[in-house]
Amino acid sequence: MRKLLLTLPLLFPTTTLAQTAGWGSVGQQEEKGFSWTAPLWPDFWMAWTPATLAVFVGIFSAIALIGILEGTKFRDGIERRGVLGLTTTLGDRLFITLLGSVYIFLAWLGLVGQPVWTPLFLSVGWGIFVFWKV
Repeated sequence: MRKLLLTLPLLFPTTTLAQTAGWGSVGQQEEKGFSWTAPLWPDFWMAWTPATLAVFVGIFSAIALIGILEGTKFRDGIERRGVLGLTTTLGDRLFITLLGSVYIFLAWLGLVGQPVWTPLFLSVGWGIFVFWKV
């Protein structure tokens, strides 16, 4: 029986060729690394990915920072009249920045598609412009 088992690879060389060609790992599970698009909680009602979590945490952090700044340091709200002809406060400028960033991303995805690194930099530039000039 032992001789038969030792001669089987010689009789059927395709099994050893398949294993050396990379087919030997077909049944094994793949290592799971970090993914920006994989759901954090697969059975949850909303598909929270690391990317969506980062966006929501960023937005709520910005709102909290503006609220703290207007509540403590800038009691009067730093109202000013900018290039749009509007009298705006820090909260107004944050809202205009977020709204403009959404339009930048939607226009980019509708016209160009992915990747979305360029609209990210455009949105950051838009935010700097709004807080500087509007």
